[in-house]
Amino acid sequence: MNFQIMFLKIFKISIRKLTMNIPLIDRWLLGQLLPPMLFAIGAFTAVSLSVGIMFDLVRKIVEFGLPFEIALKVLFLKLPGFLVLSFPMSMLLATLLAYGKLSSNSELLALKSLGVANRRIIFPAVLLSIFMTLLTFTFNDSLVPMSNRVAENTMRTSLGKAISSEEGKHIMFSRYGSQIDKSNKVSNSNENLTHIFYAKYFRNNFMEEVTLIDFSRIGMEQILKAEKGEFDQNKNLWIFYDGRLTITQDSGDISFINFNEYKYPLGEGPRELAKVPSDANDMTVRQAIKAESLYRQAGNNKEARRMRVRIQEKFTLPAACIVFGLIGSSFGVRSISRSSKSQGFGLSVLMIFGYYLLSFFSSSLGVKGIFNPVLAAWAPVFLSISLSMFLLGKASKI
Repeated sequence: MNFQIMFLKIFKISIRKLTMNIPLIDRWLLGQLLPPMLFAIGAFTAVSLSVGIMFDLVRKIVEFGLPFEIALKVLFLKLPGFLVLSFPMSMLLATLLAYGKLSSNSELLALKSLGVANRRIIFPAVLLSIFMTLLTFTFNDSLVPMSNRVAENTMRTSLGKAISSEEGKHIMFSRYGSQIDKSNKVSNSNENLTHIFYAKYFRNNFMEEVTLIDFSRIGMEQILKAEKGEFDQNKNLWIFYDGRLTITQDSGDISFINFNEYKYPLGEGPRELAKVPSDANDMTVRQAIKAESLYRQAGNNKEARRMRVRIQEKFTLPAACIVFGLIGSSFGVRSISRSSKSQGFGLSVLMIFGYYLLSFFSSSLGVKGIFNPVLAAWAPVFLSISLSMFLLGKASKI
């Protein structure tokens, strides 16, 4: 007990010393920024939760008999995903309200009269924006994927659905490599399409309703159809059950082989691809990079491009905290009248809408291959930061 009291005293003294090392002007400005930011986080999160999941949970309680305590647990598990969406908006509202209030009370004018530049005034907001950016990235990369997965499993278990019953649907995997000619000579090119694998379902580690087309031998095509198949990790091959193998030669000869069990060396690619989450929000950055590699190996260029864009968005979503913090600060530090301040707030709201609209449009161009994925994801961020710097420069002249 004495140890706990001593630890608390040491902790309080350390925090006090840390805060005392922060310049007085920064402590004062942070004190103005934190209350509206915390209020905004609560408000935006409550609204997004209501629209995003609360109504759906109420419907499941009424129609499907979802227990109330399970609904509360799912709501709590989904909370991190909505927090990361609230953080950037909260930075905008906090900087607008805090600096707008100081401007209307002529406190910013007093600071400027003492020779304090606008860049120095918004410095605490920039630091807070960077902190919120790091916090958003940490939440989005580690906490959100895990909590979303647990929430989904909790919901399915409570409603009596098998968690593994929908692991994957319509799995398509293509393999490229060298082909073998009739004299068993291997071609020099590694870019030939050699295999196409398709399964309608992936459940309980089994592929169901499988079709495998083999183009690896020049002059011969093999089509395998099976009720199901599984991957043997020890032998690094597939075992297919209850199917037929059709072999077609260039000469027109066709032969059939019916089988109860057939072993085929293809690799684990189809199985790994089936386990990729359909929503990139349920992945960490590392998982998204692995998914992009799998899609690329499978020859699914569209999904690979989409995943490359989503990987970059894992970083640009947190960066929106800096974007909105700078925009809010740029408008807030302007010593202007109430009517102009209202106009500035309206313009900021339009900028938020414009920012997300531009992000969506740019991401779509990246997925389609018109823009480079990195450019598609980061262009709205750099354009918005440039605009906020321009606005801040104009505010310094007022």
